[in-house]
Amino acid sequence: MAHSGVIRALPRSRGRRFDARIPLAFMAIYFLWGATFLAIRIAVLEIPPFFTAGVRFLVAGGLLYGFMRLRGQAGPSTTEWRSIAVTALCMFVATYGALFWAEQYVPSGIASVIEATLPITTIALEVFIFRQQPFRWTLLGAVALGFCGVSWLLMKGGPQQFAAVPCLVIVAGGIAWSLGAVLTRSLPRPRSLALAAGAQMMLGGAVLLALSQLTGELDPFPHVSLRAGLSLSYLIVGGSLLGFTAYVWLLARMPVTRVASHAYVNPVVGVALGYFVAGEAITTRMILASLLVIASVFLILSAPADLDSRSR
Repeated sequence: MAHSGVIRALPRSRGRRFDARIPLAFMAIYFLWGATFLAIRIAVLEIPPFFTAGVRFLVAGGLLYGFMRLRGQAGPSTTEWRSIAVTALCMFVATYGALFWAEQYVPSGIASVIEATLPITTIALEVFIFRQQPFRWTLLGAVALGFCGVSWLLMKGGPQQFAAVPCLVIVAGGIAWSLGAVLTRSLPRPRSLALAAGAQMMLGGAVLLALSQLTGELDPFPHVSLRAGLSLSYLIVGGSLLGFTAYVWLLARMPVTRVASHAYVNPVVGVALGYFVAGEAITTRMILASLLVIASVFLILSAPADLDSRSR
């Protein structure tokens, strides 16, 4: 899954010559991140969710943080570590703890659509709570459209039913991510996005493993089958390391709104993989509700941004 909320920044480019690495990087953030929902589903059906999330982020975060330090990036200051801890609790412990737990009960395709509301909740917090973005009726309409889509998706009736509580837990986790993304704008942070993300993942993973211990997941220690181990390895390498590296690389070369297009491609990939690989059911209501959510995200990410606004 994407490590970003609503991203606002000035477009950047480095020439007009075709670079084959650009479409490859887009494929990475589209498909590697889109496939993480199915990988999570496979893993948490066999090994405990907090343990799975904790191992993913502790290993991936430690590797990314260590790599950036070896490349000469300065370590965070004490103040920056405090900020990293706050955002790690919001954006990794609360959000991913909720997602990994909920995917025990919710199909991966549905989870990917609900998680696509991250830009929607972020812009809602920016506009209506923290007043960091000016109010626009078009944004209000886009937010309303997205939440109508989720409400319709979860509405009772029809042959396909989903557990309401786990779905709402995913929504609540998404709000926690959005809160962390908004707070990041006003908190001191390292200049390097990759270093900061590595530190956040590392701290978040450590807390998730502590939560796994406190909830009894490690008693006895989980048996990790080959299938679950491969899924967890994919989450670490494909989702967190390769996907995020491609994301950061693209941010330095492409307009930010174009890079943010992963937010409405990932759920399409997630639903398709859930259907074709895992045999998850798809109904007309699911398709139409998902289209409302994706349309809402597209409208939000394509809206003009203030020149001085920025977020992680």
